Parts: sequence; C-alpha cells; structure tokens
Amino acid sequence: MSTPTESGTTDREVARSANTFTGDVWVNFKRWNLKAVRNPFVLVVSLAQPFIFLVLFTEVFGNVAGGAVSEGLGSGVDYTTFLVPAIAIQVALASAVTSGIGLVNDIENGMFEKVLVSPMNRTAVFVGKTLAEVFRIALQIAIILGLGVLLGAEITTGVVGAAGIMAVGILFSFWFIAFSNMLAVLTRDQESTIIGANLLQFPLLFLSSAFLPLEVLPNWIQLFARINPVTYGVDAARAIMLDEDVMTVLEVTAFGGALDTIVPAVAVLAGLGLVFGAGAVHLLSKASSSEVR
Repeated sequence: MSTPTESGTTDREVARSANTFTGDVWVNFKRWNLKAVRNPFVLVVSLAQPFIFLVLFTEVFGNVAGGAVSEGLGSGVDYTTFLVPAIAIQVALASAVTSGIGLVNDIENGMFEKVLVSPMNRTAVFVGKTLAEVFRIALQIAIILGLGVLLGAEITTGVVGAAGIMAVGILFSFWFIAFSNMLAVLTRDQESTIIGANLLQFPLLFLSSAFLPLEVLPNWIQLFARINPVTYGVDAARAIMLDEDVMTVLEVTAFGGALDTIVPAVAVLAGLGLVFGAGAVHLLSKASSSEVR
C-alpha cells in the first residue's frame, strides 16, 4: 500500500519520478540479455533451424531452383546468393517467436506482475526487451551471412551491404516481436504462444519471394505475397545483397536501382513495426492497469 508523503505524493509516485526512460530501457536490456545467456538452448535452436534450411536448400534444391533464379534475375546470380537474404529474414522471424515465450515465462514465474507494480515506464519495459532481442538477432544474422559467404554466396555491396542486411532483418523483426508479445499477454500460456506464432511463421516464409522468384510461383501465391511482410523484408535484403532492383510486388521507379526496392520495402516494414509495437505497448499498459488494481 502506498503511503502519502508530506507533500501529498505517494511512495510509488516518488519512486517513479526518480526513474528515467533511458535507465528503465537499460535495466530491461541487461536483464533480458542475461536471461538469454543463462538459457543458451533457445538461441542455439533459433539459429540451428535457419542454418539447416540454408545448407539443405542449397544442396538439395540448388540445381533445380537455380534455373528459376537465372530466369528471374539473370544467369549471374546463383541460388546460394539468392537464398542467403531469405535465411537472414528467417533468422529474424524465428528469433522473434522466442520473444513472446520469454514473456510467458515471466508471467508464469511471477516476474511479470513484479514488473507491472514497479515504477518502471511500461513503454521502456517493452523497448528494453525488444532491443535485447534485436541485438541477438543482429548477431545471428551476421553468423548466417558469414556461413553464406563460406558456402559461396556473394555480397555485392560488401561489408556495408552486410550491415544493411542486418539492419533490414532488425527492422523486419520489430513487428513479429511485437506480435509475439501480444500473443503472450493475451494468452498467458507458453504453448498457445508457440502454436500461434509458429502457425504463421512457415506460411509467411513459403508464401513469399523467400525461396523462389515470385514469377515462377502460382498466381494465388503471388497475390498473397503482395501483402506478406516477409516479401518486403526478403526483397529489401536481396536488393542490398545484389545491388539491384528485385521487387516485383510494387512498381517503383522514383529512386533508381536497388533503392526502388529498398525504400518502399523499408517504409512498409517501419509502418508495420509502429502499428504492432503500439499494440504491444497498449496491451502491456492495459495489463498493468488491470493487474495493479
């Protein structure tokens, strides 16, 4: 129970005023990174799946899919180079799924309620958690890019391009991290969160431009790909990888070259991140109000 001070404010209000937004973000950033280090199994699993996809798809489907890639992008692009940006986005997607699982663990062990009644800013709680997760996603994408180069992929834009692909992966991850956390707050159940997130993960990947050029896919997949966030993430990363315009779902010619893909794709991903991020913060704030009462 909060007690009033001589000035009429409560202990909770005094404690809240001593906090800063940046300080709250930093505390949560450190906490979630420490939690990840103590449970490396989740990190290994989230990286192992994309690595298996990278190796198996290049070895098993490389010869078959290579013809479709040559038809769509020209004979100078091999399938490994075509696939690596898609696997980078898959890393972001797979790692984002674990975000909601971590929140559910907090709910189950009582930590979530402790955070709700603490004087920390609710937005800072979500931002700090998200920054910790995108930091790990950036490291995982860097590993995938390195493995891709070892397998023969070529990043035409060099080190700057690799950094750009990591940035696109991070931007892409925002909306799915937020979605995963929204599921966690709504269901408060680990199994439901995992099922809900995974239910979307693979359809989003395969109903996009991730593994084959859209023009060689059935018309109904091309229609779905136009509204699929994965398409925009993969196309932006692939445009940076190849340094050319590869987008087929939007006709943009205002910027020239690869920017005709990168600019509209980044705009779409940023919009999605803002919308879903606002929804996640709203649910966290709503949960805090109901729990504290």
